[in-house]
Amino acid sequence: MSSVHSCARALARWQRPRQLQHAWRLSNNTFSTSSVLAGNRAIVYNTNGDPARVLSAFSFPELPPPPPNTANIRFLLAPINPADINVVEGVYPAKPEPDVSLSQVKDHPVFVGGNEGLGKVMDIGEGVVGLQKDDWVVMTKAQSGTWSSAKNVALSDVLKVPKQGLSEAQAATITVNPPTAYNMLHDFAQLVEGDWIVQNGANSAVGQAVIQIAAAKGYKTINLIRDRDDVELLKQHLESLGATHVVTYDELSDKSLRAKVKTWTGGKDIRLGLNCVSGKTTTLMARLLGNNAHLVSYGAMSKEPLSLPTSLFIFKNLTCHGFWQTRWYSDKSLEQRQELLKTLTALMRDGKLLDPDHEVFTIGGTESDVSASEKIRNLVARLGQGKYGKKVLLRVEETA
Repeated sequence: MSSVHSCARALARWQRPRQLQHAWRLSNNTFSTSSVLAGNRAIVYNTNGDPARVLSAFSFPELPPPPPNTANIRFLLAPINPADINVVEGVYPAKPEPDVSLSQVKDHPVFVGGNEGLGKVMDIGEGVVGLQKDDWVVMTKAQSGTWSSAKNVALSDVLKVPKQGLSEAQAATITVNPPTAYNMLHDFAQLVEGDWIVQNGANSAVGQAVIQIAAAKGYKTINLIRDRDDVELLKQHLESLGATHVVTYDELSDKSLRAKVKTWTGGKDIRLGLNCVSGKTTTLMARLLGNNAHLVSYGAMSKEPLSLPTSLFIFKNLTCHGFWQTRWYSDKSLEQRQELLKTLTALMRDGKLLDPDHEVFTIGGTESDVSASEKIRNLVARLGQGKYGKKVLLRVEETA
């Protein structure tokens, strides 16, 4: 090898992010560098920390033929959810397993980001039944590593989704937020048409799904949101989805709101509260609940503890629950998971559950790994600063 080529390779390696130097050290033998002619790419990390510092783009060769009972899939879209960021930071309960095909040294595992995503079947291994080439599938195994152009997956880790009547964005976001909304509405309080629920974080992806599913079922919703400059536009948007009333947290703090709520509900008890914020606003929201109500917590965006008056438990017989969709999947059978997916796709096809307001963010196949790394870091930095009002769907193209 000439000294020019040696220097060029040394410079390219020096430009790699320090977090991946150990993995890149093996690329001479196994992986292509950013000058690959054809292959795949993933967004990876090998240590927890600030995603804007530890995430990197990593090119790797085309997948070999799939082993028995597995399939090779190409990811079409993969959301970047808040929980995905928490996983990279190392503060989320569900811990990913290193990608064995990318982790060549036991002491230096490589993790692929992403939990949710839509894949297209490219090839199937021996013994695979129920899947064929070009089928759409979604991941049901937690922390599967979906921020990638391609992956080999076990048949047991995916569910087939129908193409007809669904957009790529709907299918890519169907396994986390919509099922969270649906299950919280159905698993705790036995609601009937005309019943009332109250929720905070109503403009979140889960909150908007709650509004739409509740409207489809005939439930009435009181929806709490943070005040902002364009709050009236946001209220109009949520009402267009089916929200009965939309209230800011500032309005929630006004003691006169309780009288308004009684007028809205006609004195009927609010039977279900959904909390993804915690802190003081949830304490105030809980006071709106009626007798024998259920308060379900699925997040703590305020990063404050949940504090509830003892009187709600003694005099109103309040019941509190926690909900985690990952646990639901692990506790339920394949048939139950398939039935939930069938229910949600039917709502989507009927126009009763719209895809979230989103933006597709593409890592182009002709970009170098250095350029792609900078691009993904800038994106997650902006997400961390709350500068995206839309759901971001990641498209990682095959390298070319």
